[in-house]
Amino acid sequence: MLIEIERKFLVAEPAWQNLYTSRERLRDGLIAATEGLKVRVRLYENRATLAVKTKQVGFTRAEYEYEIPMDEGEQLLALHCGNSKLVKTRYYVPYRGFTWEVDVYEEILSGVILAEVELSRADVDLPLPPWIGREVTGEPEYKKINMLKARLAPTA
Repeated sequence: MLIEIERKFLVAEPAWQNLYTSRERLRDGLIAATEGLKVRVRLYENRATLAVKTKQVGFTRAEYEYEIPMDEGEQLLALHCGNSKLVKTRYYVPYRGFTWEVDVYEEILSGVILAEVELSRADVDLPLPPWIGREVTGEPEYKKINMLKARLAPTA
């Protein structure tokens, strides 16, 4: 089990685009979610994972993640994720000893750009890059499932 300590922010300006060291395209799908618990399948460019994440408390939650065969990941995504599929490009941006992950969403969440950083401890003094905006860690409207629901909701 890994304890995930993560903070999430809006991106205020595009300066990060000149600073990333690598990127990869990801496809995610939510297999199940209930009361803050979730099971997610993720397809990277060359591998697939299945993750179980517990309810977030502050900046932390437990995460169990396992590699699975790519063809099984493709099947899970295609057959069991319904409307909860996401596509994004993740950019890795170093800043003062931390690696920020800037996710640029496509398709249903096109236009959404969020930056996350994983920490070794919740009380780490985190230097914020100048391109970072408001912190949204723990805000329900910035959870992926809620962003999807908002975009899929019928408009009046």
